[in-house]
Amino acid sequence: MELEEIRREIDEIDSRILSLFCRRMDAVKHVAEYKMENRMEVLRSDREAEILEKVRQQAEAGYEEYAVAFFREIMRISRQMQQKLIDEAEAQAVQEAERR
Repeated sequence: MELEEIRREIDEIDSRILSLFCRRMDAVKHVAEYKMENRMEVLRSDREAEILEKVRQQAEAGYEEYAVAFFREIMRISRQMQQKLIDEAEAQAVQEAERR
């Protein structure tokens, strides 16, 4: 296989990953809404540990540590977005309360 072929394959895979990532982030918005409504903390260490263990078990041999690192980063970004959404909602609620 030529380098250009390999790069095209990587580009195609990246496009699929991006699409799935955006779908995941849409779901993360719903998680943030749920957590706001139920006054839950953003970080659930037990849930993340469970996910990472599942990833480790499902990853192909030799890719376990890389798969875990990849998902750990996805979860960090997801937490960051959840916190931002919650902070923005709380700030908006404060502004609305001050207007009254």
